[in-house]
Amino acid sequence: MVKDLEGTYGLILGGSSGLGYASAKKCAAHGMKLILIYRAGRIQQDSINKRFEKLENFKDHLFINADATNVSKLNDLLDQAEKYLNGAQLFLFLHSISKGNLKPMTGETTLSTSDFEQTIFSMGTSLYSWAQALRNANLLANPSRILSFTSEGNHKPMPGYAAVSAAKATLEAITRNMALEFASEFITTNCIQAGVTDTESLQRIPMYEKLKENSLKRNPLGRLTLPEDVANVVYLMCRPESAFINGTVLKVDGGESLT
Repeated sequence: MVKDLEGTYGLILGGSSGLGYASAKKCAAHGMKLILIYRAGRIQQDSINKRFEKLENFKDHLFINADATNVSKLNDLLDQAEKYLNGAQLFLFLHSISKGNLKPMTGETTLSTSDFEQTIFSMGTSLYSWAQALRNANLLANPSRILSFTSEGNHKPMPGYAAVSAAKATLEAITRNMALEFASEFITTNCIQAGVTDTESLQRIPMYEKLKENSLKRNPLGRLTLPEDVANVVYLMCRPESAFINGTVLKVDGGESLT
């Protein structure tokens, strides 16, 4: 494996599973040192630790079990990051938080305004909160890459997905504006839209088995998107050749969204 990201640092919010973890594994394999902030209970911790041990040079990375959406903890998390970086700066900031409400809009228990607010902040607005905090603390390099994960659900409705859909639409709108306003600092901001991927996050969605079945029928390449497919694009976006890609949504779905 070519260590072409050696000497760079990355911060991943939500890096203990799914797309975030796959991206961490890929970037670490290419030499990037990482700060992974994730949220897990005691029952999950042992399995997550074993997962982290599979990262290349895992002892060189910083793992923090904390809620990255808790505003009151932000300064402490920044302090820990700054201490770890020891004068270095982040080249990659990857937002992979999956913390949303999947209540339906009809029935006995329905979405409330606070459900929308929490989901939109966690999966949308917090991208900006973190990016701005990193800039203000002078922890984000120039140039650098800001990436986040969106989904086809940002514009295609399905039962139980309204709050997450609103969050993803918000995420994409914020991404476009950050791309415009941060460009003078050579910071690019993009979203990656993965196809249906069988992760823990997907399994929390109502009717997820039906989603998988429909995706297999729709996908021209005849399979679901893998976390590794998405991680490959995260890595590609860290390459010098991606420097002029800014403010867009990159689809990694094998053509699933065409049909």
